[in-house]
Amino acid sequence: MGEDADPGAPGARVAVITGGAGAIGGAIAAELAAAGHTVVSLDQAGDPPVDLACEHQVRAAADGVLRSQGRCDVLVHAAAAFDRADLASMELPIWRRVQAVNVEAALLLAQAFVPGMAARRFGRIVFVVSDTVWSPPAADMLPYVTSKGALIALARTLAVGHGADGIAVTCVAPGLTDTPAARRGQPAALFEDVRSRQALPRTLVPGDVAATVAFLASDAAAALTGQTLCVDGGLILR
Repeated sequence: MGEDADPGAPGARVAVITGGAGAIGGAIAAELAAAGHTVVSLDQAGDPPVDLACEHQVRAAADGVLRSQGRCDVLVHAAAAFDRADLASMELPIWRRVQAVNVEAALLLAQAFVPGMAARRFGRIVFVVSDTVWSPPAADMLPYVTSKGALIALARTLAVGHGADGIAVTCVAPGLTDTPAARRGQPAALFEDVRSRQALPRTLVPGDVAATVAFLASDAAAALTGQTLCVDGGLILR
């Protein structure tokens, strides 16, 4: 699909999703595909695999998208590194890996795709962040929570800088979501505890996040930019 394709309808739009092999990223990919987008996934488990901690691989992947698809109209950064360390145990390689995957990859992909979005006067960028930014649950989530806060700041700055180009930049902040990775990394009792503290006492699933991302990528969200929507059942009220 080339630069001359009309981005006015979802069927003419290309959506690039990082972390598309994961539970949340995969749900987002399926939702956008169902809405008519051509979906490209960038993931370490993808074909070809992309290490989002590696600048060279991220830039090469972006170039590959532009060569094969001719464009990117919707960028969703759903991939995340979740390495844990508190202040005393923090080592710079851990810190740098989390920031590279969670923040720098988003920056590099925006650098690659925003010029084309601006030329077509249409673009949607959505960063998947976390409601832990407002209430960090543990000291050893320091690198992860910090990275998600940085993404929110990046989104706000890009929204201000590129709104005149027709580009909307938003964030989605999920709460504790029932995914295989979350089930492996958290005790079962935590899901019940979090659910009991939500205004809507229901376990969150990847489809909840995907539906919100699809809305933000759609024409229905044309007036939304620079905002972060918490998809957490009302656990965090801002």
